[in-house]
Amino acid sequence: MSNELQSLLARVENSDPATATALREHLNALQSRRQFGLNFERHMPESVALTGRSISVGDKVRFLPPRGRTVAESDVTWIVTDISGPKECRVAALFDPKTKAESSRALEGLVFVADFRDPIYPGLKRSGEPVLHGGDKPFHTVINAENYHALEAMLFTHQDEVDAIYIDPPYNTGTSDWIYNDKYVESKDAYIHSKWLAFLDRRLKLAKSLLKRTGVIIVAIGDDEQHRLRMLMDQVFGETNFISNVVWQGGRKNDSRFVSNGADYMLIYAKDIDVWAVEGVPVKESPDVHTLSADDIPDRGARWRVPKPGAEQVLEQGRIAWAESGADEEEATRLMRAWFKSVPKDSPVKAMSRNVYFLPNGQLCRDDNITWPGGGGPKYDVLHPETCKPVPIPERGWLYSTPERMQQAVDAGWVIFREDHTKPISLKKPLDTVTGQVALSVFERQRTHGSRALYEPKNETGVFKEKRFPNPKDPAVIAEWIGLCTPKDAVILDFFGGSGTTTEAVMRLNADGGTRRSILVTNNELSAKDARALRLLKKVPGDSEWDAKGVFQYVCRPRIRTVATGVREDGSKFSDGFEENVEFFTLTYENPALVELDLAFERIAPLLWLRAGSKGRCIDTRCDSFDVADTYAVLFDVDASKPFIDAVEQTPQLRIAYIVTDDETQYQAVAGQLPEGLESVRLYESYLRTFQINTGRA
Repeated sequence: MSNELQSLLARVENSDPATATALREHLNALQSRRQFGLNFERHMPESVALTGRSISVGDKVRFLPPRGRTVAESDVTWIVTDISGPKECRVAALFDPKTKAESSRALEGLVFVADFRDPIYPGLKRSGEPVLHGGDKPFHTVINAENYHALEAMLFTHQDEVDAIYIDPPYNTGTSDWIYNDKYVESKDAYIHSKWLAFLDRRLKLAKSLLKRTGVIIVAIGDDEQHRLRMLMDQVFGETNFISNVVWQGGRKNDSRFVSNGADYMLIYAKDIDVWAVEGVPVKESPDVHTLSADDIPDRGARWRVPKPGAEQVLEQGRIAWAESGADEEEATRLMRAWFKSVPKDSPVKAMSRNVYFLPNGQLCRDDNITWPGGGGPKYDVLHPETCKPVPIPERGWLYSTPERMQQAVDAGWVIFREDHTKPISLKKPLDTVTGQVALSVFERQRTHGSRALYEPKNETGVFKEKRFPNPKDPAVIAEWIGLCTPKDAVILDFFGGSGTTTEAVMRLNADGGTRRSILVTNNELSAKDARALRLLKKVPGDSEWDAKGVFQYVCRPRIRTVATGVREDGSKFSDGFEENVEFFTLTYENPALVELDLAFERIAPLLWLRAGSKGRCIDTRCDSFDVADTYAVLFDVDASKPFIDAVEQTPQLRIAYIVTDDETQYQAVAGQLPEGLESVRLYESYLRTFQINTGRA
């Protein structure tokens, strides 16, 4: 800091120490900023008004706008210092920490404000009946919440557990599609870009901590912020973890002055790209991970491949040839090669006709390299089975590290020998492991498909019979890209859930027999137009008419319920539905003292269920001893630990045991008797510590 600034600060400190301290903090922050890369203002604090949340002494509040007014009197945050008066007309005494002003206001005219610098203690309450359409499959979860606080709640339930994140955040075009601090950010705002970057930066940092090491994030964005977002993603996830900037050409704009900019983008980053490689094998692992069975190859479940045209037709013909040959390898190979010759020259299957073989178990294969990737592999003699003489040793060395390992592959029928020992050998590779091809980074699909999925006035094939949401994404496109990078039992998170497209996309993917489960976070915001109209009708947040028009209640929840069940709100048939289960929740803000005293279990209970895999019954009521559900158990009284442990041992599918005690010694005594491999969590110490740490705040 310069001498001039030091001198000025010294003057301020004499007259206003609090202001001097605040100035020093800002100046220190400016000094610590990076010299290169993306720099932007952090715009702290960010806060959210929580209508309906009860107000206590010590809470931060704002004034609700009077009924009939379209804007609030001010955005000043007050501290409640006292509450007095009869129950039906309570009055709060207020204090403004900035101006030292005091005021009082009727409690009903105040709204609780959650400041993002302060720890929150989240809970969940059910918001509407669940969809029970999927038997014993895990549940998709839809949460009505401010997404930053929802991400913080997931630090307790899903840290390092999410396979993929897809988000479609506001594009920051200056239109009324994005609210920051309860205000629409307009295109004339001098800080429009830095406010947006700060808004996303806080959320992306939390999101990163939720991803598995093999996790992937996909962020949709438009032209206005695409270049800035990529720099921000480089800073948060590391530029070495960049995978692709996919271009979605969604239509032509003939009214453009110069060029039709009809493209949107999807920025894709890995959490740790070093654990990924083609066919799901980690880059850093030795080639010796290749085993005699395709089932034994380390499988991340995500192949990063789209289906090759004709691949399934070839595999089906392979099954036919094997059956017709009577399980004879040579005859099945002859039949297969004859079939390839019979197909038309322009058929896509011709590309897969090169050197086909069968394994002894009937798997159709092609030949593949049997050398060490990159060179420097082991070199030893491999004898031809007919001449008993060594075959040529490849310059890069053998794929397998020892002669014994190579002999296992030979004995199992995986190695292809030529007529004699003078020709090089190769490896059989099952075609069902290479039926995909690399996805392209540019694709075309009309963006209107997403809108038609929700509302199609001409033939009434949409979910709704009126337009309820602007510009929803296409579930088919999202399903394709999520399917590329996730296994069949993946956890997929979308914390800008909007109309619920991502959950529909995951349901569609599960038609392949998968048990993927989505966690979708959206809020119950209204459009600027609807909010203005309702205020003129003297409605305010918290009124049933107001809440009924919010995106969670009016769009997301009914859309997901209709897609899952196949029945619209009015009882008409939409489709056959999906075999899926869905739970709907609203995030709550709990008093940590009540949590610690075990007086808020009903709100904490859904978080315990989510952490255990969101499958089966939720233990949502406290009892005097213990309860055991499908995937987890809760011990409420350590005096019942012996029958609790007996019950846990008889339920091998359990993932977690929660032990309620404020005594660390008692917790360790019970946890030490649990079956090996079963996770144990102490309540409520683990829950409280997660949020007291205040992880992720900038």
